[in-house]
Amino acid sequence: MNSIAENIRRIQDRIAAAAHKSGRNASDVKLIAVTKTIDIDRIRALLSLGVNSLGENRPQELAEKYKLLGQGPEWHLIGHLQTNKVKLIIDKVHLIHSVDSLRLAEEINKRAAENGKVVDILAELNIALEPSKHGINPDEAPEFVGQLYEMKHLCVRGLMCVAPYVDEPEKNRIYFAKMQQIFIDIKGKYVHNIDILDLSMGMTNDYEIAVEEGATMVRIGTGIFRSY
Repeated sequence: MNSIAENIRRIQDRIAAAAHKSGRNASDVKLIAVTKTIDIDRIRALLSLGVNSLGENRPQELAEKYKLLGQGPEWHLIGHLQTNKVKLIIDKVHLIHSVDSLRLAEEINKRAAENGKVVDILAELNIALEPSKHGINPDEAPEFVGQLYEMKHLCVRGLMCVAPYVDEPEKNRIYFAKMQQIFIDIKGKYVHNIDILDLSMGMTNDYEIAVEEGATMVRIGTGIFRSY
């Protein structure tokens, strides 16, 4: 039975190989461990292995774990965020990946102002236009990012997507490549602002393809915590 340490080593090796294919180093890709439903003891074991970036889907769960683990980990909110839950995590998160509407952005901006801080965010795109997924239409991404730049207590760091769940990871290459192109286009459009740095895409099933197509962050949960 494989341990968390063995799983991490395997994932890091595969990230390194995929990064090499895209002409990058393994250090160019951040591994975010998705700790949704994972107990504190296993999270502490993960932190002891040097994986310090934790991704939570639910604001309430992030807030509860923050009480136990504090500011030691780098907390990422990666799941859908309702406006009435922003106050739970605004003073705790390193990065909010899932900003998918102006209404949500305005609420984050408001709460950040109240806390006297600037919050790093990613704009979430519904890259495959799936009815069941959150995120803005990819065609609207440049305009959306431009509107976010007007909010003084937000810092737009890049883009995020949740690709379709597929039986063959290669099928998602088209979506990851499209994300990379949108990322490059927006980065060029807003060349006066150097904050567009990160492309969060790829999960347990398809992270290697995502890295080959330019991901700077991958969000992996099952691959870390499962036993083979």
